[in-house]
Amino acid sequence: MTPEGVRAAGVLVEDERIRGVVKIEEVPSGIPTQNFGEAVILPGLVDSHVHINEPGRTEWEGFYSATRAAAAGGYTLVVDMPLNCLPATTTVAALAAKREAARGSSRVDWALWGGVVSDNQGDIEGLAAAGVAGFKCFLIDAGIDGFTMVTEGELRAALPHVVRTGLPLLVHAELAGPVEMATRGLQDCDWRKYQTYLRSRPDEAELEAIELLLQLCREYRFPLHIVHLASAQALGMLREARAAGLTVTVETCPHYLHFAAEEIADGATVCKCAPPIRDKENREKLWKGLGEGAIDFIATDHSPCPPEMKEMAEGNFRRAWGGISGISLALPVIWTEASRRGFSLQDVVRWMAEGPARLAGRGHRKGTIAEGYDADLVVFAPEQEFLVTEDRLHFRHRVSPYLGELLNGVVEKTFVRGTCVFDGGQFPGEPRGQECQR
Repeated sequence: MTPEGVRAAGVLVEDERIRGVVKIEEVPSGIPTQNFGEAVILPGLVDSHVHINEPGRTEWEGFYSATRAAAAGGYTLVVDMPLNCLPATTTVAALAAKREAARGSSRVDWALWGGVVSDNQGDIEGLAAAGVAGFKCFLIDAGIDGFTMVTEGELRAALPHVVRTGLPLLVHAELAGPVEMATRGLQDCDWRKYQTYLRSRPDEAELEAIELLLQLCREYRFPLHIVHLASAQALGMLREARAAGLTVTVETCPHYLHFAAEEIADGATVCKCAPPIRDKENREKLWKGLGEGAIDFIATDHSPCPPEMKEMAEGNFRRAWGGISGISLALPVIWTEASRRGFSLQDVVRWMAEGPARLAGRGHRKGTIAEGYDADLVVFAPEQEFLVTEDRLHFRHRVSPYLGELLNGVVEKTFVRGTCVFDGGQFPGEPRGQECQR
């Protein structure tokens, strides 16, 4: 899979980099070769939205387990979110603790987002100088101790610092007002029902947040990125903002493109996330947005927790942790759905490798099979079908809404800078992932 499309070719690798993509007959004689037959060699995927949780909550997930799952899913670079770990990555000291936790534990390359919280405006430029890829903030309670949301006033105080760094600001775009108003009317409802939870996180929470962010983007002129877009109703204003010259990018996630609210059983808290999975019509509009370029790419928002936090025995959506685990399955999930809608593997690579690499500031080294790029490669068998079982998950807790799903496309091997890190369910060698600083 080259930038020009799929073709029969050999990828020449030397000193961890791609030295050329040549016709098969032009592969030099006398060098070691591997032939993958009819499988497709894709560029290593990039996931710009992963919650690794280490240090502090390694019992949820850590660099060792998260990056094994990433390698099994064809990912060769993951970018860790600044929350769910303790301390949160909101100071240079916390950034150093994160780096120490990652050292020698990661099977794939990694980078780090810094956090913008209510009171760390003075830390933002120091984090940028120390090498974070950009910043993440919440406009609504993050649901976890150690990472506060920001009000409009606090965000305005932070934005001049963000602007000076030139780095993107990633935003969880939901506002508390519409959520609080909707939830007040649901006090006596059955919280085992998915529809109750869905009504508690209305589209308006996303729409009002994005409207506010676009206004701030007009005022301050910073690179804005909307994470995990769930409501397709926002696509119109996002198209208009870009047409007006604003620097705005948007991601959505595999669970919004695969599941639909009508199909989620009552008590199935394994499907809880925020913003919530919406209905089938919304799902198809998200796919249309991807096809038209209104949505730039797909990131997993891999957000694991211990099984008991999912409240699966009682099935209470109000109390359950909101997060979906699936980094090891994202490529087959998206290929299954994309191929049904007439999209190609080249589209998938654009959404899952090239786009996230650009956001993370690694578009010159990751996400493409071309001379000079890192030799990050995935051997993918698009025609193979498999049933999702626990042994295919590889992350710390084998809990996922994808269990039991029938998917197309199997990751056979993953190479990071020319070295095989995943091979048919095995993980050869020692962890060799490196940090990619901005």
